[in-house]
Amino acid sequence: MREGVVQARRGMGFIAVAIIAIVVLFMVIALGVSVGELSIPLKSVVYTVTNKLGMTDVPVNRIHESVIWDFRLSRALVAALSGAGLAICGAVLQSLLKNALAEPYVLGVSAGASTGAVLIVVSGVGAGAISLSLGAFTGAFAAFAFVALLTNGARGGTERTILAGVAASQLFNAITAYTISTSANAQQARDVMFWLLGSFSGVRWPEFQLVLVIVVIGLAVCLYYSRALDAFSFGDDAAASLGIPVGVVRLVLFTATALMTATIVSMAGSIGFVGLVVPHVMRFFFGPLHSRLLIACAIAGAILMVLADIASRMLIAPQSLPVGVVTALVGVPFFAIIIYRSRTQ
Repeated sequence: MREGVVQARRGMGFIAVAIIAIVVLFMVIALGVSVGELSIPLKSVVYTVTNKLGMTDVPVNRIHESVIWDFRLSRALVAALSGAGLAICGAVLQSLLKNALAEPYVLGVSAGASTGAVLIVVSGVGAGAISLSLGAFTGAFAAFAFVALLTNGARGGTERTILAGVAASQLFNAITAYTISTSANAQQARDVMFWLLGSFSGVRWPEFQLVLVIVVIGLAVCLYYSRALDAFSFGDDAAASLGIPVGVVRLVLFTATALMTATIVSMAGSIGFVGLVVPHVMRFFFGPLHSRLLIACAIAGAILMVLADIASRMLIAPQSLPVGVVTALVGVPFFAIIIYRSRTQ
């Protein structure tokens, strides 16, 4: 009875924290829309959104309205969803692979995306950002298919999966380097490198709609298998002894994380440390149960990515830093703290 009361209080406490965090997320998104080369009042951001949703009819400066709705709001929302997706993938892969260093790119997805993007840039096929994203997505899934082939689907074990991911990364990185060295000019190489370090400058509403569907479905799938993920933390044998179909669950979760990662990388490039650090921090605060951990990671990852995008635009304005540089500068100190705490325990 007493244990049930404690669990109920913990559940209510988590819900309260989640609601507060969601409010903070909305405030951060509003801040991300308002700041930039053209500073826009927060009330204009709110009125523009409510006007577009048909909730109000308040006059707003036409230039401000266009900047908010056509450029900044979609960028901030895609950044939030990308951060949420990468953090979810990191938490799931750390459990599946039982490796604290596992992150969304461990399956070679980032390397495959870079190869696809480079091939598109060098060949000059298609129309700008659309073909670049399509090439990156195709390359990312080619890398995932290569890993699946090496590991015999999902039955290869954790060590074999990690080694296959390393092999895929090395292979596709080699193809990328060879292509740039032999076929790309200096401008093409610079464009590819900037894109790979991460940027949300080219995303608009179609990208938001796609990443929204992918991340929501991915989160739903991962939450559905949250109890299986709890069991995987103790090993595949422990999960199998509980009646969990290990091979099927691993394949479904690997596919879901690869799909989310490939979609995000194809839009924004390779943004590191969000999927590595956020799960560790959230696990420290909310414990290892994935029914709570995945939700906490999604919200925290979204907040962190929007803040990183704001910093990337403001630190060296009017130029912008790659978002991956900002997340690395923030992530490395956090990761150092985590390592130090684990060493002293």
